[in-house]
Amino acid sequence: MKVGIIGSGMVGSTAAYAMVIQGVGREIVLIDRDPARAKAEADDIAHATPFTNPTHVYAGDYPDLAGCHVVVVTAGVGQKPGESRLQLLERNAAIFREIVPRIVTHAPNAVLLVATNPVDVMTHLAARYAAASGVPTQHVLGSGTVLDTGRFQALLGRYLGVDPHHIHGYVLGEHGDSELIAWSTVRVGGLSLEEYGRKRQVMLDRAVRDEITHRVRDAAYSIIQGKGATYYGIGAGLAEIVNVVLDNRRSIITVCSPMAEIAGVPDVTVSLPHLVGGTGILATFPPVLSEEEQAQLHNSASIIRRAIDELDAKLEGQAQV
Repeated sequence: MKVGIIGSGMVGSTAAYAMVIQGVGREIVLIDRDPARAKAEADDIAHATPFTNPTHVYAGDYPDLAGCHVVVVTAGVGQKPGESRLQLLERNAAIFREIVPRIVTHAPNAVLLVATNPVDVMTHLAARYAAASGVPTQHVLGSGTVLDTGRFQALLGRYLGVDPHHIHGYVLGEHGDSELIAWSTVRVGGLSLEEYGRKRQVMLDRAVRDEITHRVRDAAYSIIQGKGATYYGIGAGLAEIVNVVLDNRRSIITVCSPMAEIAGVPDVTVSLPHLVGGTGILATFPPVLSEEEQAQLHNSASIIRRAIDELDAKLEGQAQV
């Protein structure tokens, strides 16, 4: 199985390394606007294969995407000091307008996995540009809140003294400040939080939940303050999503993909539990939320919809000039 990665910065290269460590795929091609960077990262990762898994890792160009089953997109620019979110979106939209058609040209049947931030809006744009070349929307997905959900499971598992693999709960909505934890749906080994708390005499009052929510939501800020960027968590998350697609595992994960309607907001892209397999999104399972959580999801989806509308208006204005 062959995987392409567009962008050889810290996220793209870490994702490639995580795939090699986990044995995800057998061929990985790295593509970057700086070919020397792509080659250096590919060579360095390839030197790890004698100690990990037999994977062919190399640098290439867009024609080398031929035969890829998944193409991961991490390319994009960071926010400049004093730059607005809309200005950042404009610059990344210009990059996606160029690279998505090139990906589709050489790998028309590949699943596109977007990791570029702000990932909800960028996934929406990637699906739009891919659709112009006939790619079905369900073949385009973003990493969404996969990492946020992992952070939540890790923190709650630590608090409860339970292996995070046995905690089932989701972070929904925007991958960002308006995301929400669907506390009402959380299960621990099949038990509700209330049932588990009673059996184990563990307090899970509103203060504890608020603290965990805060730590999940602000995790990236804390990591960036300490070391400048986040890449290990998202790199492992991307490797996991790629593995789900390559193996057609039909896993339910909180990726994002364009939806006709979410929580009363039309034509928007935020994270929900999706069934993911070999062709991308197979089905969507909007959870039954509390009234408060439903309002939070509506707010989160509305924020992303406004960002898309603002960007569209800006791009339309530029086209008319």
